[in-house]
Amino acid sequence: WLNKALETAQGNVQARNFEIRKKLLRFDDVMNAQRQEIYKERLELMATEDVSDTVAGMRRDVVEAMVKRTIPEDVYAEQWKVAELKDDVKRVFGLDLPIDAWAKEEGIADEEIKARLEDATERMFAQKAAQYGPEVWRQVEKSVLMQLFDQSWKEHLLHLDHLRQGIGLRAYGQKDPLNEYKREAFNLFETLLTNLREQVVTLLAGLQIRMEPPPLPEMPTNMHEVHEDPRQAAAMSGDPAFDPADPDGGGVATLHRPRPAAKGPVDPNDPSTWGKVARNAACPCGSGKKYKHCHGRV
Repeated sequence: WLNKALETAQGNVQARNFEIRKKLLRFDDVMNAQRQEIYKERLELMATEDVSDTVAGMRRDVVEAMVKRTIPEDVYAEQWKVAELKDDVKRVFGLDLPIDAWAKEEGIADEEIKARLEDATERMFAQKAAQYGPEVWRQVEKSVLMQLFDQSWKEHLLHLDHLRQGIGLRAYGQKDPLNEYKREAFNLFETLLTNLREQVVTLLAGLQIRMEPPPLPEMPTNMHEVHEDPRQAAAMSGDPAFDPADPDGGGVATLHRPRPAAKGPVDPNDPSTWGKVARNAACPCGSGKKYKHCHGRV
């Protein structure tokens, strides 16, 4: 009897554990389905060089969501949330458009306002591509899209973990935890995609690229600049107009200018016509002696 009771209890425990594992797998299936969808989209983006069409689709989706939320189809124009729409456009795209004036036009409809918003945002992105160059802008679009894609997916996985930890409490409210998890996980996935589109568009709309000039080539390490000393060069060239600095003269070099010749004819018998004569020069009197030993003798 005891062995039979133990076998029955063990069977019940195993059956319960099997149900728990099966239920956990069903929770995992929800996450795996979303993971497969995200990875498929990511691989397609990685294989695409030009993601401008994807970004343009995100931009249109963001505009459409704004218009639907603030200007529903089934309400009168007086009930439109024009100021809220204008604030959203300025926050996301950085554009200050006369949406309030558009809303006052006769016969204007939500589709017309949406078309004008799409045209304005498309022109703004075209100007950015022209400003930075199509090739640079394509690289920027892909880089921003991939970075935000990965970041948003990591945050989504964290939200799913938090949801899964507390979803079992829904059973106390007579609700199936698995069905509740599926429903809320789907809502979180939709929120992920909506937020991703808006984040990509907002970042690209406000992005400013600083173009830096290419760096100058570096000087080889085995080459050195040589600054030639002008005094040494003049001395080596034998320039008589240049005298090296006197060691006792404070390091100041002296530039000797040639003495101007005396004006008028020189009379050997008239010292007043000789001008200033160098002491080592021949005496103008014609004696053949140096000036310092003749008329220049002190």
